[in-house]
Amino acid sequence: MNAIAFGVLRDSHVTLSHGGGGKAMADLIETVFFPAFGPGSGEDQARLTADALCEPGARLALTTDSFVVTPLEFPGGDIGKLAVCGAVNDLAVGGARPLWLSAAFIIEEGCEIALLQRVVASMAREAALAGVRIVTGDTKVVGRGSADGLFVTTSGVGVIPAGRDLAAARIRPGDVVLVNGVLGDHGAAILAARGDLALSTDLVSDCQGLGHLMEAVLAVAPGTRAARDATRGGLAAALNEMALAAGCGIEIREEALPLRPEVRGVCEILGLDPLYLANEGTLVLFVPEAEAEAALTAMRSRPEGQGAAIIGRAVAASEGGAHTARVQMVTSFGGCRIVDRLVGEQLPRIC
Repeated sequence: MNAIAFGVLRDSHVTLSHGGGGKAMADLIETVFFPAFGPGSGEDQARLTADALCEPGARLALTTDSFVVTPLEFPGGDIGKLAVCGAVNDLAVGGARPLWLSAAFIIEEGCEIALLQRVVASMAREAALAGVRIVTGDTKVVGRGSADGLFVTTSGVGVIPAGRDLAAARIRPGDVVLVNGVLGDHGAAILAARGDLALSTDLVSDCQGLGHLMEAVLAVAPGTRAARDATRGGLAAALNEMALAAGCGIEIREEALPLRPEVRGVCEILGLDPLYLANEGTLVLFVPEAEAEAALTAMRSRPEGQGAAIIGRAVAASEGGAHTARVQMVTSFGGCRIVDRLVGEQLPRIC
């Protein structure tokens, strides 16, 4: 294969020498990462300051996550966009304003340089949209067969302003449950993109940052109790985690759940439950009833919340009763179904 020139880098694929700490590695960093993220300081750590850190009562928030999705590029996103949105969203649902990210790459020997450049450019775009900076990182190259193309780990730092205290333990019976949009798009889109099941759909992942949406909601609904981004395990996993932490039940209504017909169709064909399909831009909020309409309006005013809906409420736990710290769904036929935690893995390598 002919070599392709990428600035100072004249290789078309990553080799082990690109992780060896020598000139080839320096060429890779200067050609692929610096143009997207900006040049480094030459030190082994980023040195950061922000006025928000000096506000009395403000707290630091720190999160980290690894991403191993396959395929690396899919309708609506790629592993780079996923890695930035994942860190940003983990900070945002805790009430933090995301500020900085680190990014670590494990690259399999033979990975295309062009693919790596597209992923890195995607990360830079998404970081700019979210208002965060990628300030430090790491690169490792492993031999063929030791990884699956590319793995990315991002860590994020943000600041929680004084007076914000979002936590599932603060949920109270009567609180209203909202979501910002349709459910299951990411899981269904990844499933179709793998091509194993000959599914043909126009579905795209809901992969998106939620930081600006959270700020819009908290501005009009400061009493918001708790928030989660419903990723692996879908809405069902997020609600079960929150019910256990709160010690109360959660009741949702099937007819209120926003689902695309395509997602329903994929689930019916494959015998999947859309409540357990992964999302990568879905916000689950618990808000006092008095602030629910304001929160709903704020969500719908943002592009990330056009499909926002009220889907249920928290209910009192009764000893041995129907609502003891568990999630139930009132079905379209008026029945009641327990929405339990996922057993096993519905779809691996999803994020």
